[in-house]
Amino acid sequence: MPRSIAIAYIIGWSSLVLLALVLAVRERRAIAEGTRGYVASLLVPWKLIAFALAFAFFVFAAPYTGDPTWDWKDGGLMSLLTYLTAPWSVGIVARTRKHGVRAPLLFIALVVWMLSASWSYDGYLFLRDGRYPRSWAANIPASSALYVAAGMLFSLVHVKDRGIVFDFMTPEWKLTPRSGFGKIALAASILIVGVVLALSPFVLEVVRSLR
Repeated sequence: MPRSIAIAYIIGWSSLVLLALVLAVRERRAIAEGTRGYVASLLVPWKLIAFALAFAFFVFAAPYTGDPTWDWKDGGLMSLLTYLTAPWSVGIVARTRKHGVRAPLLFIALVVWMLSASWSYDGYLFLRDGRYPRSWAANIPASSALYVAAGMLFSLVHVKDRGIVFDFMTPEWKLTPRSGFGKIALAASILIVGVVLALSPFVLEVVRSLR
């Protein structure tokens, strides 16, 4: 991407992030009301363990993947942002049609999604290398797929008389009683296996490098 276009793109998405911050301040009551149990939902032991394992992989595998755009800094940053935001952002998008999510909240969720899965990566590499990464466009669907998978994984709950569902499908979103891993193990395992398969080329590259 020519530098002039890269600068224009950075200004564009930075403006969207700034607008989202302004809207978040204006919508702070609605956001707070809709996320009362959010922090607690992230502190369930199995979620912390799953995050720690994913974080360790994206940080410590970076030097061995053969991908020059992947280092421990962007790997760690994107992992952390995904863990902290994906359940909320994915949930807001999923609830928009059925639950009438207002446009400002949907906009904030989409910006948070893109910042976590794309723009943080782009911005870091631009600062590191002095040029926009060639992989920026390919990274959007790839990282978004992982972002959605994380949002779904960390939203799994077991509801009496309904079984395993995503928390954002329940009326008591984020206030639904937390579920132990045993009750959602099968669904969680399916999502985790899908993520591992998507990352398998990098996993194999790491294994080869460590031999």
